[in-house]
Amino acid sequence: MTAPLLTLSDLGFAWPGHAELLDIPAFHLAQGETLFLKGPSGSGKTTLLGLLGGVQKPSRGSIALLGQELTTLSAGARDHFRVDHTGYIFQQFNLLPFLSVRENVELPCHFSKLRTRRAKQRHGSVQQAASALLAHLGLKDDLLERRADALSIGQQQRVAAARALIGQPELVIADEPTSALDADAREAFLQLLFAECRAAGSSLLFVSHDQSLAPLFDRHLSLAELNRAATPAAEV
Repeated sequence: MTAPLLTLSDLGFAWPGHAELLDIPAFHLAQGETLFLKGPSGSGKTTLLGLLGGVQKPSRGSIALLGQELTTLSAGARDHFRVDHTGYIFQQFNLLPFLSVRENVELPCHFSKLRTRRAKQRHGSVQQAASALLAHLGLKDDLLERRADALSIGQQQRVAAARALIGQPELVIADEPTSALDADAREAFLQLLFAECRAAGSSLLFVSHDQSLAPLFDRHLSLAELNRAATPAAEV
């Protein structure tokens, strides 16, 4: 059997001076899997995503991505590993407004030689990779040089997805990226995202409170079911 892409084991995390926020005995994400993780406000999802990206270190336990134990790496090494192997789609998209659409999509390749090499191998150049992803996600070439802050919400969402996917990261993490869209637009965007993840061979961890999206995924879980720690009144 193929080894999981991501595994958590006996994971615990507490902010200084606070009770334990996360207590997850076991979790895994398979290679190429799409997983819906229900994470309402107050469930610790933002903290969990920070741990998966190596932004924070757990108080105890193991986080292994592609067989690499993240807790053994220095902060700088975790940053490099994250940009090489993980793409993020944020709830607010976090595009740089003063850059063009194309420049926003190409950003990860400025920080990752691995993703630059993969983009060139698949499409010939980073620029062509950006154009191809945007086209597949429904954005036309005439938008490539437009400033990111001149786009609609739906267009910004697609730019954020293309940025996450460029260079074929093994793991794509999406944190409530469809919250500003209506139901039809949400499902249409997800189908495009699924297709691009399949083409890149990426696993998708999609975190949302919108339970109606769950049936579209290979598997769905609730963070509250995974986490044995008491849920605080407000998320840290």
